[in-house]
Amino acid sequence: MTDAQNIPNFKLVLVGDGGTGKTTFVKRHLTGEFEKKYIATLGVEVHPLQFHTNFGPIVFNVWDTAGQEKFGGLRDGYYIQGQCGIIMFDVTSRITYKNVPNWHRDLERVCENIPIVLCGNKVDVKERKVKTGAVTFHRKKNLQYFEISAKSNYNFEKPFLWLARKLVGNPALEFAAAPALAPPEVQIDHSLMEQYNKELETAAAAPLPDEDDGDL
Repeated sequence: MTDAQNIPNFKLVLVGDGGTGKTTFVKRHLTGEFEKKYIATLGVEVHPLQFHTNFGPIVFNVWDTAGQEKFGGLRDGYYIQGQCGIIMFDVTSRITYKNVPNWHRDLERVCENIPIVLCGNKVDVKERKVKTGAVTFHRKKNLQYFEISAKSNYNFEKPFLWLARKLVGNPALEFAAAPALAPPEVQIDHSLMEQYNKELETAAAAPLPDEDDGDL
């Protein structure tokens, strides 16, 4: 879908347990926070996040639950016509990762065959409970996985870049300019992120466990 200025617009459905940092994540992008709109009938905030690419601008209309998920699931109206999705969990909370399959099932039920990114948030926190190597769900379902830290802006643009390439159908798409982001609230440990990246590479090459992620 394109708007009056012929800028491609995509509905991005953001899901995950309450408290995983979904709202913090979208609010890092200052334009999206400034231009958000509220859909009262669904209890949803929509944040238009614009990115400038080497093929021109692209907008993700990010649908944020505004806490509705705390009341047990989300209504189908939240998902309908979703063109891409982000499922978020919190690496400091095992239960939020255990619930990822439920969110994925709901998303796939309404939006078949859309590109989906799994994001493990809060990697800035030293006491992570969900180890990098234990995250295997994305490999079973052929999703992309990124570790992020919303509060430090770490890897903020990566899910959007991956989704933009899939939606536009061009792996050569790049972001031409960094989006305007709120200043980091916390600092990340770069050596720790390097360690996590190495663990991600190792995990990607390891055979998938037979059991259903029971080793968390």
